[in-house]
Amino acid sequence: MPKLLVVDDEQSICWGIGRLGEEMGCDVAVAASAEQAFGLAAQDQPDVIVIDVRLPGVDGLTAMDRLRELAGQVPILVMTAYGDMSTAVQAVRNGAFEYIVKPFELAAMRRALERALAPAAPARQQAPVEPVEGFVAQAPIMQEVFNQLALAADSDAGVLLQGESGTGKELAARAIHKFSRRSETPFVVVNMASLSESLVESELFGHVRGAFTGADQARVGLLPQADGGTLFLDEVAEIPLPVQVKVLRALEQKEVLPVGASEPVPADFRLVSASHQNLHHLVQTGRFRHDLFFRIAAFQIDLPPLRDRRDDIVPLAEHALRELADPDRPPAQLAAATCQALRERDWYGNVRELRNAMEHALIVSRGGLIEVTHLPPADRLPRPAPADLPAAVDLQITRLLTQWTESRLADEQAAGKLYEALLAMVEPVVFRRVIQEHAGQFAASARVLGLHRTTLRKKLEQYGLEP
Repeated sequence: MPKLLVVDDEQSICWGIGRLGEEMGCDVAVAASAEQAFGLAAQDQPDVIVIDVRLPGVDGLTAMDRLRELAGQVPILVMTAYGDMSTAVQAVRNGAFEYIVKPFELAAMRRALERALAPAAPARQQAPVEPVEGFVAQAPIMQEVFNQLALAADSDAGVLLQGESGTGKELAARAIHKFSRRSETPFVVVNMASLSESLVESELFGHVRGAFTGADQARVGLLPQADGGTLFLDEVAEIPLPVQVKVLRALEQKEVLPVGASEPVPADFRLVSASHQNLHHLVQTGRFRHDLFFRIAAFQIDLPPLRDRRDDIVPLAEHALRELADPDRPPAQLAAATCQALRERDWYGNVRELRNAMEHALIVSRGGLIEVTHLPPADRLPRPAPADLPAAVDLQITRLLTQWTESRLADEQAAGKLYEALLAMVEPVVFRRVIQEHAGQFAASARVLGLHRTTLRKKLEQYGLEP
């Protein structure tokens, strides 16, 4: 019988994981502190350990080394409700088998335990870690992002960062590089949207002297500059189709051929890409090569918009005020009403828009207490173009539907009712909004939905909706 050791000072957490472990056939031991866990691990070596980061006395991350001395290289699952990027990376680099964010579904914990109890569960080696400057995040949704960034940093696979403009994709890319094995090597940033289409090949791959009119001197391309390090391709969807095949070859061959050259030059880099566009859709419409997509998106991370992490808005605003403050004066403070107003805005420009708003407020308030009247009008900055929003919304819906489906798959009572439950959740929302948009016009709503009027009428009756 496998032995499970649960270490947490919250009795409810210990009870829930303990019951789950018993259902899985484990012999469960519980400890309320790391010190108590040391004694239990020495007496009876566990096969897997689940430990919280915040514990009275010795914290969970510090306790991992001692637990391994007592219990050997057992898988350790780390739990936290207060994680940040540094915590996630520290957990991964300390050899954590899994990094789990509270609150969590028991189904997710079950899957993690099943993997940990499987034969030859891998262990990671410890490595030093330091904080990421500028990464301010407390919202639970960002804890999972930190976990994914930590896992990505521990790998050398291509990473695709997706999210709306201003969500911090470059900051995430820098965090991946900083905590990777290439941290002491170059980090080269390339914004594809800023490159002239006529010169993009020369900018990326370089050129020799005389390669074309105006090439008076040889130029080292951006890809060779990243040799040995990390290349961050921002707005990767903007790579012209003819150039995409050459980027793919550079990734596969680890070398590039400068324009006009006869011999290739080394370009062995780790690629992190970013886009606010839906690359899946671009692949389907033939505007992005599918083979390049699979190469750059071995690991995909979705960065949520600021309106989905409202707990972070005020801390991010305060962080911006500290960065913008006069070095000879204390940072400006936010009035309570201002904090509430900031939380209520949708911030379609995300962190970038929030920072600009703080800069505006500092000018108007002359460095004093920032009141609501000092903020720029909510509609001062335009929303993203309509083409931008669906891509981000699609990503968010896909992520949420995946989580919803996983939770239902773990519920035996939901068997045979999954599709029906999905329709009952989604259809009323869509029908209600379309009918509202068309001022209750039944026929117009049916045309927009692409449904026959009879079908729509039956659906409305089923859900108790009136046109």
